[in-house]
Amino acid sequence: MPATLILVVIVALFLMSAVKVMAEYERAVVFRLGRLLPQAKGPGLVLIFPVIDRVVRISLQVDTLDVPPQDIITRDNVTCTVTAVVYYRVIDPQKAVVEVKNFRFASSQFAQTTLRAVLGEVEFDDLLSSREKLNSRLQGILDERTEPWGVKVTDVVIKAVDLPETMQRAIARQAEAEREKRAKIIHADGEYEAATRLSEAAAIIAREPIALQLRYLQTLVEIGTEKNTTVVFPLPMDLIEVFMTRGGGKPKPSAPGPQAL
Repeated sequence: MPATLILVVIVALFLMSAVKVMAEYERAVVFRLGRLLPQAKGPGLVLIFPVIDRVVRISLQVDTLDVPPQDIITRDNVTCTVTAVVYYRVIDPQKAVVEVKNFRFASSQFAQTTLRAVLGEVEFDDLLSSREKLNSRLQGILDERTEPWGVKVTDVVIKAVDLPETMQRAIARQAEAEREKRAKIIHADGEYEAATRLSEAAAIIAREPIALQLRYLQTLVEIGTEKNTTVVFPLPMDLIEVFMTRGGGKPKPSAPGPQAL
């Protein structure tokens, strides 16, 4: 009985140490006596023989890799600090264990060098305005390089671009000058359009003199609604000349313009 009990305990301990439970997102890469088994095991219950088997757990979930701040000198000699994040997942657990010692560290180092190399070839304005294209380019390079390691880079995102204080002031002055330029252009376009409309209005009034009298009346209506104590009434000089002629005098030339009554 004691020998049987000891045997049962040994078998139970062996089974407890041999049976592993792998989650749905995990795979077990098994080395039996140092040799890699043809297929990764999991998910579910996995039988591992103690002593002769060595297991490496690999997660198939999408993971993030923060790229440390990198000092970049763009093609137009602008110094800036860029941070990025890399999204990746393991698609071949066996390659991720066998082909590279530490696929996460290797991917991080390659992401840093690729970020400096790619962003150093573009101008600073493109770095700010064409981030989507740069993200796609970085993702393609990293994915091609990490494919032999069984790693799939799904996305690369440039998070932030930090500039020195002196460069920030220079860019602010440039933006201010650009806004002033646009304001002057808009103002000049408005003056040109107004002059064009006034020229067309003058041509219409020259063809139809009665339009000027109607404009006079409209001006009086606008003045009357404001409840002013002084009314400026434009008086045609032709009317005064008629009265001066009837009085026997000669009309005196006077400067045209509105008369205050």
